[in-house]
Amino acid sequence: MNNLTKTLAVILCFLSTIAVYAQEKDSTSTKENKPSGQILDKIIAKVDNYIILESDLQKSYLEAISQSQEGFEAPSRCDVFESLLVNKLMLAKAEIDSVIVTDAEVIMDVNQRFNMVLQQFGGNEETLVEAYGKTAEQLKSEIHDMVKEQKTVAKMRNSIVQSMSVSPAEVREFYNQIPKDSLPFFSAEVSVGQIVKKPEPSRKEKDRVIKQLNDIKQQILDGDVDFASMAVKYSEDPGSKNQGGDLGFFRKGELAPEYEAMALSLREGEIGEPVESQFGIHLIQLLERRTDSYNTRHILIKPRPTEQDIAAAERELDSLRNLIELDSMSFAKAAKDFSEDRNTSDNGGFFSDPTTGANRLSARTLEDPILYFTIDTMKVGTISHALRYEEQNQRTGEPEKAVRLLYFKNEYPAHRANLEDDYEKLKAATKKQKESEALEDWFKIAKEEVYIDIDPAYDRCNALKEDES
Repeated sequence: MNNLTKTLAVILCFLSTIAVYAQEKDSTSTKENKPSGQILDKIIAKVDNYIILESDLQKSYLEAISQSQEGFEAPSRCDVFESLLVNKLMLAKAEIDSVIVTDAEVIMDVNQRFNMVLQQFGGNEETLVEAYGKTAEQLKSEIHDMVKEQKTVAKMRNSIVQSMSVSPAEVREFYNQIPKDSLPFFSAEVSVGQIVKKPEPSRKEKDRVIKQLNDIKQQILDGDVDFASMAVKYSEDPGSKNQGGDLGFFRKGELAPEYEAMALSLREGEIGEPVESQFGIHLIQLLERRTDSYNTRHILIKPRPTEQDIAAAERELDSLRNLIELDSMSFAKAAKDFSEDRNTSDNGGFFSDPTTGANRLSARTLEDPILYFTIDTMKVGTISHALRYEEQNQRTGEPEKAVRLLYFKNEYPAHRANLEDDYEKLKAATKKQKESEALEDWFKIAKEEVYIDIDPAYDRCNALKEDES
């Protein structure tokens, strides 16, 4: 695996955790629609108690192809098979080495992914169940196992490569090893920044939601309705509304602090006053309290910005734009101090390539089509006026309104890779090669400590054999 050609082929895919999202129907639901007796899937490798299915390889291969870095050869099926094999080996070794990922580390990610899936069905859980043939709890359980596996692999991998860095000399050496006629060709790129303002719902809108929740509470206390039915009718938490708002047991510190503080101030069966968190405004009932955990149900209603709130955000950003154009403040400082987008604010407002971290994006990595076409109408060096757009809330998966300034800093023509223009890409590739070599060394030792059995059809991949090159 040490030869340069193979390293380039898998440089940004090798040993990455392949995310198989719960949006895809799994093979069990497919089997019901197939004639009996037909072979639909098979085990192609076993690593202790873990297995790799042929369908796992196919999904991961397609994912790796789609994520391979522009300019470098895409990985082969054998490369991806080896990646999956090492991932399973890491899981087995994690058990041996007591590398543990707790439920607390997993549960927030699980809820976020489930909500994203649910939003694809308009937040309607019945439609989701009909499409998948599984309940929300069954789907969450599957997502939980997937997320826990990904996090365990990532923790093991990080323990092996976390201290690795590369020097400029190593980057130059890596670059000089690539034959000049094999240097990757990069398409045109742009450098784009943004300053984001998320309109805050007005006090009037929040008071309206609080009054609505208090009215619901009073109806429950009067005995006219029950909490569960009102949660189904009014709650905007897609993960719990169809369970009557029941969240199940959580340990202390796992839920939003404002939510937890209210919940733990209540007696069992008591309903608290409406309380605001980052998710919206909650009406909470404490169902049961144990020594280190508690069970609650809630009705969540989210205050939403009005047209006036959005217009106020636009005016604020246009004022900031004037300060930048008058050289009273740099764009980078304005982004760091005022932008509400965490993914870009600490980077001076600039979008970065997720693979390399460089502040340059190709059309392929500039995924937002609205952003792409907006930049296409701008001149290099200009800042747009405040623009409205929608983005996906990373916690809930729901679309939310926002306003932003865009800064079209620079554009770069298509070219062959070179050290001056593509240092960050080459640095990332160098680091990946170095990590791959460290992981190979780890693999040679670890594979002797666990049981591994590979289907003869995949012997051609030579995944367990030493590279003699």
